[in-house]
Amino acid sequence: MKFQIFVDRLKTRLGRKLPGEDVQFLMAPIARQRIREIPPEDYHPRKSAVLILLFPAGESIRLVLIERPVYEGVHSGQVAFPGGKYEETDVDLQQTALRETFEEVGVPASNIVVIGKLSDLYINPSNFLVSPYIGYSTRIPDFVADLREVKSIITTDLFELSAESIKGIKTITHSSGFKIKTPYYEIGGLTVWGATAMMISELNAVVKEVLLIS
Repeated sequence: MKFQIFVDRLKTRLGRKLPGEDVQFLMAPIARQRIREIPPEDYHPRKSAVLILLFPAGESIRLVLIERPVYEGVHSGQVAFPGGKYEETDVDLQQTALRETFEEVGVPASNIVVIGKLSDLYINPSNFLVSPYIGYSTRIPDFVADLREVKSIITTDLFELSAESIKGIKTITHSSGFKIKTPYYEIGGLTVWGATAMMISELNAVVKEVLLIS
C-alpha cells in the first residue's frame, strides 16, 4: 500500500472508537493497575504526550523510538517514543508531543503532519497520563539526538511490530530494584516493555484494521 494512502486511511480509523485499555493491557506488566482500580482520591496524574512518528523508507513504513540513557529515574534506560511532560507554555498536548520530538530527535513540527491519537495511558510509577499522538513525515527525517535525553534513536518497520516472533514474557529488574514480570517486544536488539509496549499493542490493532480495508 502506498504511504499516503495508508496514512489517510489510518487518519480515518483514528477518528473512530479506539480499541483502548483492553488491547493496551495485552502487553502490560503482570501487576499493573488499571485506572478504574485506582481510588479517585488517589488519581491526580500529570499530563504528558508522546509522538508516534511514521515515515516512508523505500517499500517500508517506519516509526521512531528512542533509547533513554541510564539516570536516576523511573524510566532510566527504557525504550520509548519521543515525548515528555506538558509545559504551561504548550498550547495543548499535541504541541507537547511535537515540541518534545524536536527537542529529543531534532525533527521540527513543520515537517510533521499529525493525524490523530491513540487512547490515553496512565503510567503508575511516574504518575503521568500520556496522550500518544500519531504523525508522519513525507520523507526520512534528518535526526539529531539530544544526548542528554537520548542514548540512541531507533527506527523500525511498522508492520513487523505485529510479528509474534518479536514478543515474549520475561522478568525485568526495574530501575527501582523491583523485579517485574512483563510481556515485551524485542525491537532492534532492545527490550521494549511497559507503557511503550502497551501503546504499540493498540497501534498494532489499529494498523491491522487499516490493512484489512485494502
